[in-house]
Amino acid sequence: MGGSVRRILGPAAAALALLVSVPGPVRGQEPPDGASRAGGSGEGDAPPVEDLVREALARSPSVAAVRARVEAARQMVDPAGAPPDPMLEVMYRNVGAPWDPMRPMTMGEVQYTQPLPWPGKRGSRRAAASAEAEMRVAEGDDVRRTLVMQVRSAYARVYVVDRELESLAAARELLAVLSAVAQDPLRHGQGEQEAIVKAQIESSRLEERATDLDAQRAALVAVVNRLLDRPAGSSLGRVAALPVPEAPEAPEDVRKHAIGRSPEIAMRSATVRAAGERLAAARLESRPNFLVGIGGGSTLDPAAVVTLRLGLELPIWNRQRAEPMVAQARADLTAAEEDLRAAEARARTDAERLVAQWRRDQAQIVRYREAIVPQSAVAIDAARASS
Repeated sequence: MGGSVRRILGPAAAALALLVSVPGPVRGQEPPDGASRAGGSGEGDAPPVEDLVREALARSPSVAAVRARVEAARQMVDPAGAPPDPMLEVMYRNVGAPWDPMRPMTMGEVQYTQPLPWPGKRGSRRAAASAEAEMRVAEGDDVRRTLVMQVRSAYARVYVVDRELESLAAARELLAVLSAVAQDPLRHGQGEQEAIVKAQIESSRLEERATDLDAQRAALVAVVNRLLDRPAGSSLGRVAALPVPEAPEAPEDVRKHAIGRSPEIAMRSATVRAAGERLAAARLESRPNFLVGIGGGSTLDPAAVVTLRLGLELPIWNRQRAEPMVAQARADLTAAEEDLRAAEARARTDAERLVAQWRRDQAQIVRYREAIVPQSAVAIDAARASS
């Protein structure tokens, strides 16, 4: 019997490593204590991830902030293309004797004056403001998609931790069985103390790993609470299952859609368009504006007085005012184009990384399905049978 125990305990560490990889609890096992402490069965199951996604989109301060920025940008579209306000002037004229209002040439007049921007200025300003609003919309899409990705990622990581906690509980049960098998010959003076010590060491290591997992789960739940704007310390139940994923795209499709479907690239492209519209508006701002007006009044005779006005701005200070604005807009456009190029490079890199991970995961799935999981089940059944 002692030799049988040694043969079982010898590969104990390898068997436990396999047990940790088992995706679910062993048949007949109750939820582990570690999972219960970390938000498992004692608190019920966590809601589906799609419910958490909807809650995050509804409550996230980041989404609310970008929504407000979009509204603020849209409110500025119409004012950007509005014409300048007219002026109403009251005039008094006296020829020859300024302080004698009774002279025949004394007259009063009311004038209406309307500034007229250079043709195309109003449309360019409106186009720049509209492009700015579209950029904010693209930014909002990027924030929302990033938030959804973060919620789903944290949820999946909690699922992985819960499964590992359950596997650790199964491993602790196996150790208890092996320890009991090893202690039975000792009672009759036939066993070895080394086997029991090894089992105790492995049990301590499992407890250490469970403690680490509890801390890791608490940190992940804190991330979920932050993303959902929940109070600190809010619990998340045991993540029992993940939604069934759709069939993954082929690696060639991932590469093809890496740029077209990237929210960051959409946002950077909108930024380039907005910068281009601002540059066009800045160039038109260097053109002079017009001024037209009409006035009417009367002299003391009385005699009607009609005044027509037509003016043109003199671009005397254009070099100090408009040229720096054009230079700034041109630099902003260059920066936006370079940011877009960097985003496209990141998208291509991420696509290659995802393709490599997908191929690795497919190989790992086959390995777990055909080797690791069946071998782990056989190891557990053999250990139980020997007890």
